[in-house]
Amino acid sequence: MTLLLILLSSLVGGVVSVLLAATVLVVRTSFVDRALPRLISFSTGALLGAAMLGMIPHASRSLPVSTVALVVLAGLITFFVLEKLLVWRHCHKHDCDVHAASGPLLLLGDAFHNFVDGIVLAGAFVASTTLGLAAAVSTVAHEVPQELGEFMVYLRSGYSRKRALVLNSLTSLTTVVGAILGYLFLREMRAVGPYLLAFAAAGFLYVALADLVPSQRGRTSLRLALLDMILLAAGIGVIALVAHSH
Repeated sequence: MTLLLILLSSLVGGVVSVLLAATVLVVRTSFVDRALPRLISFSTGALLGAAMLGMIPHASRSLPVSTVALVVLAGLITFFVLEKLLVWRHCHKHDCDVHAASGPLLLLGDAFHNFVDGIVLAGAFVASTTLGLAAAVSTVAHEVPQELGEFMVYLRSGYSRKRALVLNSLTSLTTVVGAILGYLFLREMRAVGPYLLAFAAAGFLYVALADLVPSQRGRTSLRLALLDMILLAAGIGVIALVAHSH
């Protein structure tokens, strides 16, 4: 039953993200540019909520707080190194200076990122169904703006819309691969579950604070600032409801 939930969550999450990203096929680019920052605000809240309200507290039930803190710190450093070596951080703007002419590199980074998401999802579901659902919601929440941003990067790199959609669909399948391998690994080594949850929480925190938050900086109006804060709170609230529903 757990494996079925993991497979469904990873597959549905990937399909939903790609389908929403494909809205750029029928929606004006200018509208997507305006909506993307709002999606990112919600995603930031969902990631922070999953890490701080779900993963870290759950890991702390089995490990000393000091150990959880060390694992989270090690995770943050690891993701920082991965970002530097693999250009893992994803752009959320179609005119990103880092990736504008680097579609293939972004494709590899996306596949790796989705693979890690699958492992995180499997670890969360093995720990508890409630935690798994919270991880699934937060994963979809941050995948949607990520896939939208990457779709636009592919288009800017010269890919056709059809090819960009196919590439996004293929890379989303690596989430399923990561979920299956993660499930098989975790079933054999349940003792590492709390460590992986703390490490995964570091990944969520890093994406939220090192990628999504900086992408929101810049001049804005009071109305948009208030809307972003409301959406941030909504993202946290959704995770809180899922995490404490049982």
